Amino acid sequence: MSIDADTKKFLKVITLKNSVEHDGKAQVDVVVAKLAGSKPELRGQIKVLIPEIKAVVQKINAMPLADQKSLLEELAPGEAAAKKPAGEQHLQLPPLEGAVHGKVVTRFPPEPNGYPHIGHAKAAIIDEEYARMYGGKLILRFDDTNPLKEKLEYYEAIAEGLEWLGVKPDIVKNTSDDIELLQNYGKNLIELGGAYVCTCSQDRMHDLRGKGLPCECRRDRATALERVDNMFGGSYGQNEAIVRFNGDMANQNTAMRDPALFRIIEGNHPKLGNRVRVWPTYDFAAPIEDSVDGVTHAMRTKEYELRNALYFAILERLNLRKPAMIEFSRLEFEGIPVSKRKIRPLIDNGTIKSWDDPRLPTLAAFKRRGFVPEAIRKFVLSLGFTLAETKPPFETLESFNRKIIDPVSPRLFFVRNPVEVYVKGAKEAEVVLKNHPTDASLRTRKVKAEDRFYIAGDDAASLKVDDEIRLIELHNIKITGVDPRLVTAEVGGDEIRQSMPKIQWIAKNDIIGYKVMIPKELYVGEEYNTNSLEIARGFAESFVSGLKPDARVQFVRFGFCRIDDSQTAIMTHR
Repeated sequence: MSIDADTKKFLKVITLKNSVEHDGKAQVDVVVAKLAGSKPELRGQIKVLIPEIKAVVQKINAMPLADQKSLLEELAPGEAAAKKPAGEQHLQLPPLEGAVHGKVVTRFPPEPNGYPHIGHAKAAIIDEEYARMYGGKLILRFDDTNPLKEKLEYYEAIAEGLEWLGVKPDIVKNTSDDIELLQNYGKNLIELGGAYVCTCSQDRMHDLRGKGLPCECRRDRATALERVDNMFGGSYGQNEAIVRFNGDMANQNTAMRDPALFRIIEGNHPKLGNRVRVWPTYDFAAPIEDSVDGVTHAMRTKEYELRNALYFAILERLNLRKPAMIEFSRLEFEGIPVSKRKIRPLIDNGTIKSWDDPRLPTLAAFKRRGFVPEAIRKFVLSLGFTLAETKPPFETLESFNRKIIDPVSPRLFFVRNPVEVYVKGAKEAEVVLKNHPTDASLRTRKVKAEDRFYIAGDDAASLKVDDEIRLIELHNIKITGVDPRLVTAEVGGDEIRQSMPKIQWIAKNDIIGYKVMIPKELYVGEEYNTNSLEIARGFAESFVSGLKPDARVQFVRFGFCRIDDSQTAIMTHR
C-alpha cells in the first residue's frame, strides 16, 4: 500500500516539525503516533505503512537542520517554530485558553469501582502536565457516589497506579467528603425550580423520555416540597423516588431530557458506611465539585460531549462559577478494551485471575508485563491533544518502552521447545558471555560448555545435514545428523560469515526448566480470545534463576521480558 499525495505531504510536515524540535533528528515512533492520531482512517494500515514512514523519516533526518527548517516553512508556512526551551522539550500539549500562570487547577476524578487502566493514565498525565505547565495544582478526586460498586481495594489500586506513573496530585479528596454540601445544593436546585422529585417507574420515564413528554411529578408543584422532605428525610425506599433535572423533554440532546441527579441507594459505602442513602449522580456531583474546588480547566473524554450542556446548565441555575471544559479522545488499543463491561466478567467468572494479568489494559498489568512509566508518559504526550477517536498502534508504545529498557536489559539465552545437540569432539571450555553488547557495567557471566547443548525447536527444525551454524559467542558446528530428538554435529571452523545462522544455545549442564508467558489480544472483535495467553516452555541458562522478580532481560532472538518468579518470565514485547 502507498500513501496518497496529500497524506504524504502531511507526513513530511509532521516529520519535519518533530525533526526541527529535536535538533534535526525525527523519531519514527512519534511520527507514527502523530499520523495515526491525526488520520484515523489509516489506523488499520499503519503496520503496512511503517516501512514508507521510516523511509520519509530517514530521508529528512539526512538533511541539514537549516534545510529542514526551509522545507518546513515551504510546505507549512509559520510552522517552522524555534526549538522549545530547555525543560519543555517533553511537552507536546497545546496552550490552555484563558490560563493564568500560577492559577490553573486541574482534576483527575476516577471512580473507585475497578483498577486504573491505560485510559486513566492518559487523563491523569494530561491533567498533571497542564497543572505543571502553568505552575498550578492537580486534584485527585475519587468520584465515590455509588456504594454498590466501590471498594477500598480500588481506592488503593488507583493511588498505587498513579504513584507508579509518577503522577503526584497536590490535593487528594473524595466526592463523598462533600455529601452534605452536595445534598444541600440538590435541595436548593429543587427550590429554584431547576429539579424535582419523581416517583414514576423507570419504564414509564423511559417511555416518556423517548416521546419527549414530561411526567406528572414535574407538573405537581403542590407536593413538591413534601417530596423533597421525603426524599432526603428517608421516607422513600430504594427505587421509589429519584431527583431529576427540570430540563427540556423535547430537546434533541437526550441528555437534557430530565436526567437523574440523585438516587436512593441502600448499601455500605467504603468510607461512610450506611449513614447516607441519597447519592448524587456523576452528572450532578462533577460540576458542583469542580466549581467549589476551584477547578479552572475541567478535562474529560469526548464520550461526555452530550452531557456538557447539562454540566453548565446545573451551574447556571445555581449561579456557580463555571470552569472551562476541554475534551480529548479516550485511549485504548485494538483487541485490548478498557471497558469494565468486557473486563469485569472475565475477573468475576475466574477466566482471568487478577487485575494485573498481563493481557489486561490496567496499569498493574502494564507494570507486571514490564512496561516502564516513562514510556507510557512519552507515548501519551506523543499522541498530542486530539478529539479524533483512534486506537493508536500498540507497537508505538512498545517502541517508546524498548528505547528505555534496551540499554539496561541483559542479553540471556532461552530455548523454546528444546532439542538436544551432541557435538562430537567438542572440548570442555569456560565461556565468558557479555550480559550486554555495549554496556560493560552489566558485567559478564561464565558458562562451562561441553559437548552437549540444547537449541530451540524451531532452529532445530530448519537444520539439514552439512549446514554450518554459529553457536553465539562459542564456535561453529557442522550438522551431521538431524533427528526430532537429537541433532548431531561436529566442531566447525571459527570464521563467522554474515550468511551463517547464529543461534542461542544452553549447555546441558547449565539448564533450568523455564516458561515465558506471552500476552496476546484479549478480544477479537466482540469475542473473548481463548488463545490470548500463550505459554512458551523450554530451558533457560541457570543464571536466570538468580534474577529477582521485576528484573528485565532480553532473551536473545526471542524478546524483552520481565522476570515474574524464579522459573517464569512475562514477554513485554519483541
